[in-house]
Amino acid sequence: MPWPQGYHWRMLNYILHGTPTDKPPLLVAHGLYGSARNWGVICKRLADERQVVAVDLRNHGQSPWSDSHSYPEMAEDLAEVIAAHGGHIDVIGHSMGGKTAMMLALNHPEMVHRLIVADIAPVPYSHSQIQFIDAMRAVNFDQVERRGDVEQQLAKAGVEPALQSFFTQSLDIPNKGWRLNLDTLARHMPDIMSFPETEAQWQGSVLFLSGGNSDYVRREDRDVILARFPNARFAKIPGAGHWLHAEKPRAFEANARAFLNA
Repeated sequence: MPWPQGYHWRMLNYILHGTPTDKPPLLVAHGLYGSARNWGVICKRLADERQVVAVDLRNHGQSPWSDSHSYPEMAEDLAEVIAAHGGHIDVIGHSMGGKTAMMLALNHPEMVHRLIVADIAPVPYSHSQIQFIDAMRAVNFDQVERRGDVEQQLAKAGVEPALQSFFTQSLDIPNKGWRLNLDTLARHMPDIMSFPETEAQWQGSVLFLSGGNSDYVRREDRDVILARFPNARFAKIPGAGHWLHAEKPRAFEANARAFLNA
């Protein structure tokens, strides 16, 4: 039991954009080391047509910390938020959030209207993101007064500027730390890089939207994708890598809007 005696799990933290309309609301699930705040610009723009619910996944942002971090559990976390917003919703998930969104659709098919999976496939990956946890753990908060101080330390650890900016959005400077449960994320890195074995299928409408310069969704992954998601469609954003929503926000928004309104 990961929780102290008397502790009760609370719902994921989320940020609401816009108000309910005649279109289904949209839930947005960020990737590893991210948060709802990372998606603010795109969420605000998409909220002109529908209400958008951007969540902090467990062990990220302002959401509860847990000793566990599995995709079935994270899918249940999303299901709880969706139940509180009418029970039927469009979903965008990027990377780890994309795997969580796929798990949600497979385990709760009635909850998902349309699904956009951003630059990830339901397959195991051989690489790890542990080097970034090492870099964040190495930050000396005794030498930190502002965000730039952390960016300097991350730069010395070899973290590229775009990722320095991304990671420091999860800083908790007053408390001298990170709004990321680095210990749990490190311990569960193999789970994060994998995807649960399942025979489930989701028959709904799903777009696998990838960066043109990314190798996260390969042509040889399509058989695996279509076995789980037989109505999948595929599109690429030219010139974008894995962080396609941050690198090409207007193109991402245009693709998402066209698919959700089709």
